[in-house]
Amino acid sequence: MALTLYVDTTRWRAHQQSVVDQFPGIVPVCKGNGYGFGHERLADEATRLRSDMLAVGTTYEAAKIKDFFGGDLLVLTPYRLGEEPVPLPDRAIRSVSSVEGVRGLVGARVVIEVMSSMRRHGVSEDDLVKLHSAIDDVRLEGFAIHLPLDRTDGTDAVEEVFGWMERLRAARLPLHTMFVSHLTATELSALRQQFPQTRFRARIGTLMWLGDHDATEYRGAVLDVTRIAKGERYGYRQEKAAADGHLVVVAGGTSHGVGLEAPKAVHGLMPRAKGVARAGLATVNRNLSPFVWAGKQRWFAEPPHMQVSILYLPSDVAPPAVGDELVAHLRHTTTQFDRIVDRQSA
Repeated sequence: MALTLYVDTTRWRAHQQSVVDQFPGIVPVCKGNGYGFGHERLADEATRLRSDMLAVGTTYEAAKIKDFFGGDLLVLTPYRLGEEPVPLPDRAIRSVSSVEGVRGLVGARVVIEVMSSMRRHGVSEDDLVKLHSAIDDVRLEGFAIHLPLDRTDGTDAVEEVFGWMERLRAARLPLHTMFVSHLTATELSALRQQFPQTRFRARIGTLMWLGDHDATEYRGAVLDVTRIAKGERYGYRQEKAAADGHLVVVAGGTSHGVGLEAPKAVHGLMPRAKGVARAGLATVNRNLSPFVWAGKQRWFAEPPHMQVSILYLPSDVAPPAVGDELVAHLRHTTTQFDRIVDRQSA
């Protein structure tokens, strides 16, 4: 009995191809837990798509993926002086976000990140004049800019990239390749028209692998179903049942990422009100699970265990049978499945 990731392979791959067609020169991204699919699986998919480059998050990921992907590996985390050395092949390309970092990678293949409105990392405009001598000692693969997902101030992504292209050109730095993140196909097309001598390469992960929500589905198998009466105690903490019903034990616990939720940026009165309501319910041990039965997400009976979760079903809901599978609304980037099953659609 397992937490299973079901993949409609035909549909999933059709979506991948549509993204490749929209973004010529795309660099697929495979980082973290491989967007829920695993590094080896995404490396295989990138190879199938004939990608010449795969972006990974860290040098440790690159060391793992190098045995599954034969093209170039672009490490997105910037190099830092004094970092632990990780043996990598020459086809690995390091991102760098400082002049000192460039100088510390003599002979290496590098991509230089510029500081965007993300304010995360990157060389500043004042650094550009210092790069001339520094890049003579490395193999420069291009520059890169990582843009924000949302622009609540009304600024324009194309204008931000355009501004940096002009600064780089004014500094007489090579503009043969620009790696970009979080631009639409239309925005990229506009930049290509403005800078026809530059090759723009979009680094894309979420849209590539998770853009078609209906192509994948998590399901947890039901392991046990137990009737419980009002007032009876159950679980690790021996809570009392508030009413008659059933306890449903389903595959999927904390080791799978069940119950793990990343903080969210909340805007507007209604989302804030919902957040306050959820927090209030949690104080009385009422937490909504990701598992769905009879058309509704069901409540945890208690916090999820390491490999299973216990759900509470009220007495007016017919329970599932052992062996049934419950759909689970889980975040791919924080979920670890027991098995993956490919299903071919017509």
